Amino acid sequence: MSVREFVVLGTASQVPTRHRNHNGYLLRWDGQGILFDPGEGTQRQMLRAGVAAHDIDRICVTHFHGDHSLGLAGVIQRINLDRVPHEVTAHYPRSGQHFFDRLRYATAYRETVKLTEAPVAADGVLAATPAYTLEARRLSHPVESFGYRLVEPDGRRMVPELLAEHGIKGPDVGRLQREGELRGVRLEDVSAVRRGQRFAFVMDTRLCAGVHALAEGCDLLVIESTFLDEDEQLARDHGHLTSGQAGAVARDAGVRHLVLTHFSQRYADPREFARQARAAGFTGELTVAADLSTVPVPKRHT
Repeated sequence: MSVREFVVLGTASQVPTRHRNHNGYLLRWDGQGILFDPGEGTQRQMLRAGVAAHDIDRICVTHFHGDHSLGLAGVIQRINLDRVPHEVTAHYPRSGQHFFDRLRYATAYRETVKLTEAPVAADGVLAATPAYTLEARRLSHPVESFGYRLVEPDGRRMVPELLAEHGIKGPDVGRLQREGELRGVRLEDVSAVRRGQRFAFVMDTRLCAGVHALAEGCDLLVIESTFLDEDEQLARDHGHLTSGQAGAVARDAGVRHLVLTHFSQRYADPREFARQARAAGFTGELTVAADLSTVPVPKRHT
């Protein structure tokens, strides 16, 4: 059975707190695992959340500020220590190659796993697999930053009434799905398009075109809301979003489930982030991320 869920390893911005670890997130997508922004302490948070090094197939770093990348050294060494049996691909801003190199080889260890470096230099598709297409969009932050978007290919949903109308039943249904045509009946004659799921990961950024492009039509949007709305000028100055801005982005993009994260240590009550996102007009499902929590990807549209 396929599993699609988002595992939260840490939710703090800039510095960890007593209740929030540095950033770190794992998206499970049908047996594939994408680790996003492993900050300091990610390796220990993985242990606490039941995430193994073997679960990681890709690493996606949005930018090279410490709270989003200092955990790379430990994660990469753990992948090698545990002799992960598959190739792992790392995506990160090309402009930060020297930071990635320093983190990858921060200390001595034995390399046992193929780690492929696939840096990001511009907007576009990073990888296309049968399960998803991974894309990147440039964001607006004091250092170069990219957000990531995963799109599942559209499929088709069989319509029982149309199958009956064309006399297709039993094993012939599967044969038609495999071959695309049966006795003059095409697959599209008895089915409807089922839109593939969409996921986006948007970290440190001001409002910009990239934010809206990443969020558009997402089933699950994970987005930073470092500041509350009363500190909007502070957010703009430091290249961040407020909870109200994040809620408005999700509202306009038709997001089904919004996950807010990356919270400034100045705020103690997480409920205010949710309140402000709602006040901005977002009416879908809403989660204020907490360390070591898991958020399921919404079920496909029928």
